[in-house]
Amino acid sequence: MEKLNLGDILAYHSRGRPGKIEVVPTKRLETQRDLCLAYTPGVARVVEEIERRPEAAWEYTARGNLVAVVSNGSAILGLGNRGPLAAKPVMEGKAVLFKRFADIDVFDIELDAPTVAEMVAAVKAMAPTFGGINLEDIRAPECFAVEKQLQHLLDIPVFHDDQHGTAIISGAALLNALELAGKRLADVKVVVSGAGAAAIASAEFYVTMGVRRDNIRLVDTRGVVFRGRTVNMNPHKERFAADTPERTLADALRGADVFLGLSAAGILEPGMLRSMADRPVVFACANPDPEIAYDLARATRPDVIVGTGRSDFPNQINNVLAFPGIFRGALDVRACDINDEMKIAAVQAIASLVSDTELAPEHIIVNAFDKRVGPTVAAAVSKAARDSGVARK
Repeated sequence: MEKLNLGDILAYHSRGRPGKIEVVPTKRLETQRDLCLAYTPGVARVVEEIERRPEAAWEYTARGNLVAVVSNGSAILGLGNRGPLAAKPVMEGKAVLFKRFADIDVFDIELDAPTVAEMVAAVKAMAPTFGGINLEDIRAPECFAVEKQLQHLLDIPVFHDDQHGTAIISGAALLNALELAGKRLADVKVVVSGAGAAAIASAEFYVTMGVRRDNIRLVDTRGVVFRGRTVNMNPHKERFAADTPERTLADALRGADVFLGLSAAGILEPGMLRSMADRPVVFACANPDPEIAYDLARATRPDVIVGTGRSDFPNQINNVLAFPGIFRGALDVRACDINDEMKIAAVQAIASLVSDTELAPEHIIVNAFDKRVGPTVAAAVSKAARDSGVARK
């Protein structure tokens, strides 16, 4: 892929109509009769129908295909807290991905709401507009509370993609990588570098998938999260406090089978990689520069299976493989939640798109533009929603 320069990036966002999205009507509005149907007096009859039968909103409005992508800009794309206005180009980008990969319409909502209470109140107030809420770029640990409270308050799916999208895609890649390596989820030692939203959610999801909690080491800027540590802790980290003498990333990686990096460039040194178990799995997902470069990892350990967050190397761990199909499947059955059963179904669906004959160190996960991804994930998620009792259609 050619190297991007600032001029090209700014021109892409500014040429023609500024930004990346627009609103397009779905009904004709060319005659006086059309106007009467679309607005007054005809629309009054639709208002009355929805007041009488609230589920009619799914039939007569865009709600059933409309998702809010909501951020307060407190944790933008690895850039940190840049505020809600600076988050807008990212949220517009997310809207484009929803439309391109699942034909879902999006309103991007950037909120000047720095606290959990303000975020929850704002999203709750706007919820009648939407069929689902995609939370984005909200810092940890506040993001956990925002999602949990909204899931309790609302009867539509609330999904923090920074958490669960990363967990699902890395989980699908992990299934295939371990199959290739001849290892089982229940047996592997996993080191997670980073303790933000994506890292903690991925670690929790790996437990749901079958990794033993006591086989996971969470490593943050202060080192290994161990039992009894009191510095820079919170309840989410505490769940992974290990009874171990390991204190550094290098300590934790000795004999480890899996490294999941959601942290900082260059922190996985070649010596650390050499200390890992046979056929190690390394997902170095820091962007734009991974914890270890793909070529350096392969040169250091020819038996390593490597994925990164970048599109210019094999095995890209990319959330776009997950969230469009997950929301498509949830919306199609009017789900009131996106539960663990639906997430596991998405993992298995994505992993299944790499056949046994295709599976190789350079091919453990499909490309984002594989046309099978969206429909396959949506179908699996819809079925899981029905089977688990959260579908209303």
